[in-house]
Amino acid sequence: MAGKKGMITIDSELCKGCYLCIAACPYGLIEIFDELNQFGYYPAHFTGGNDKNRECTGCATCALVCPDVAIEVYRE
Repeated sequence: MAGKKGMITIDSELCKGCYLCIAACPYGLIEIFDELNQFGYYPAHFTGGNDKNRECTGCATCALVCPDVAIEVYRE
């Protein structure tokens, strides 16, 4: 049985770059984007995980820790 596949979207205008989702992601698939949003924060960015050993499973840990409710999780 293949593992679950997931994907997340991060609303860059809601994100304040608190790093909580980065610390929570077990596969290290989230990093800080290098451009400011309209409020002057560097928002988090989903890297996509092109490596088979580091694919998003849709565990939703990132969304659970997000204080800004800026992350949506999708699972296949």
